[in-house]
Amino acid sequence: MKKALLVLALAVLLTSCASKGAPAAKTVTRDENLVIPLSDVSEKASFYPVEIGGTKLEVIAIKAADGTVRTAFNTCQVCYGSGRGYYKQEGDMLVCQNCGNRFKADHVEVQSGGCNPWPIFPEYKTVEDDSITVPYEYLKEATVIFGNWKTEF
Repeated sequence: MKKALLVLALAVLLTSCASKGAPAAKTVTRDENLVIPLSDVSEKASFYPVEIGGTKLEVIAIKAADGTVRTAFNTCQVCYGSGRGYYKQEGDMLVCQNCGNRFKADHVEVQSGGCNPWPIFPEYKTVEDDSITVPYEYLKEATVIFGNWKTEF
């Protein structure tokens, strides 16, 4: 009886945590675009895991202070080769997990080059009224920058 109650309590806890966490992410497994619902994007970075041809990668979507939605690959343009050049959010900053560089979340997709997330510029995505679509072919091209990635999703 105690074991059954413990299992039930754990199931309720996991369900409530899942509903309060990051928005549900779509995993691309084969020949699919990544579609990010705009309703899921806020000032808190959302991380969308993708798998293309066995390579795992991740896309960041965040709403900047000016209300625009910004996207980038979750890998550092300098540290990506280390496999640990991915970002976690701390307040309004994204922090590289390899070198510790702090990057303003409002600068996602604005700055290119240097120790910051690899931007997904407007010409590489489609923004509609309710979603952002990053095409499969562009995701496939990006797999080379995730070859050593060591984060799990």
